[in-house]
Amino acid sequence: MTIKSDKWIRRMAEEHGLIEPFEPGQIRQVNGQRVISYGTSSYGYDIRCAPEFKVFTNIHSTVVDPKNFDEKSFVDFHDDVCIIPPNSFALARTLEYFRIPRNVLTICLGKSTYARCGIIVNVTPFEPEWEGYVTLEFSNTTPLPAKIYAGEGCAQVLFFESDEVCETSYKDRGGKYQGQKGVTLPKA
Repeated sequence: MTIKSDKWIRRMAEEHGLIEPFEPGQIRQVNGQRVISYGTSSYGYDIRCAPEFKVFTNIHSTVVDPKNFDEKSFVDFHDDVCIIPPNSFALARTLEYFRIPRNVLTICLGKSTYARCGIIVNVTPFEPEWEGYVTLEFSNTTPLPAKIYAGEGCAQVLFFESDEVCETSYKDRGGKYQGQKGVTLPKA
């Protein structure tokens, strides 16, 4: 397995729709304003958060159960900024839609700008032949409210290409998160 470079990412995005919308360079400013960087980096792609959020609330005092998740545990809203309460979390999605080739696996890691503020970005790997918008989880580990910026970088995707094609892809298995469009809650 080899990690793929910026050249590979650009070629795959342009020829095969790997990432849409795609930014071929690294963006650090928009309209003269500093932003948390996004776009193609040396060996990865910095994804952006869309302005669509689900913020966790304990208003109903329910049990968090991944097999039977209560949708009422979230407050939905659309905005350019999301404030996450102390010791809580929010779900969001990427602005980018991904189409992962059959011989590729990705790993996604939160950007250091957020990590250094006690905000952890968690994303599971994108498996071979998975496609969709990525659901992002932002955990605020601090005792203070934390701010997330839509339209700016939040995590970096690293692409690993295998020497051989997998026998069974995510698409072949009929994966439950295939083709997700919005912020997607856990499915049993």
